[in-house]
Amino acid sequence: MSQFIKKNKGPLIVCGIVGGGIGFWVWKTMRECVYSTFGVNEADGYTVKRIEEAYRKLQESEECHSLLKKHFTESVKDKLKYKKTKLGGTLYDIIRSGVANLDSGVGVYAPDAESYTKFAALFDPIIDDYHGGFGPNAKHPATYFGEDKISELKDLDPEGKYILSTRIRCGRSFKGYPFNPLLSRDDYITMESKVKNVFDGLKGDSELGGTYYPLDG
Repeated sequence: MSQFIKKNKGPLIVCGIVGGGIGFWVWKTMRECVYSTFGVNEADGYTVKRIEEAYRKLQESEECHSLLKKHFTESVKDKLKYKKTKLGGTLYDIIRSGVANLDSGVGVYAPDAESYTKFAALFDPIIDDYHGGFGPNAKHPATYFGEDKISELKDLDPEGKYILSTRIRCGRSFKGYPFNPLLSRDDYITMESKVKNVFDGLKGDSELGGTYYPLDG
């Protein structure tokens, strides 16, 4: 056997290289079918192609100086391009806005909460860079709204000459729903219905009760 290997070492090496190349090509071709069959979260071939095109567009643009372009390296692309969150978020959903708007300062949007961990290889360095030092192990400070200092707030318009109205805007996400990049019309309708039900329960509250006005009139 050893004599056979020695005599045919060259052809065997060639066969090994050819076989490996064929195996790699077959896996790249079949991986989407295999992963889909076994329920593995995996971006489809069309999405991966769009990610590749988006990467080239970013790198070829001399006018783009976003944090996305800075941290979206080829190694990061190859590491993340096949990933998909449980709610369907892909790398393309994250970078789509930054690729369409090359003048963006940051260039990424999280399509859902899981994206921050699933695509941490891209989000972590961008977040750290944007905040000038907020790494993946950094912690937010304890919540404090200054409740004990309300009495120190002064009346900004004691004679009522200038301020006609004011507004407080509160933005929250829904557990079990993606963020804006992935929300459908049906999602918005369902979420609106849930919010309206909550507001209806506040009608008898003298401080929090009010009138809900839908955006569609």
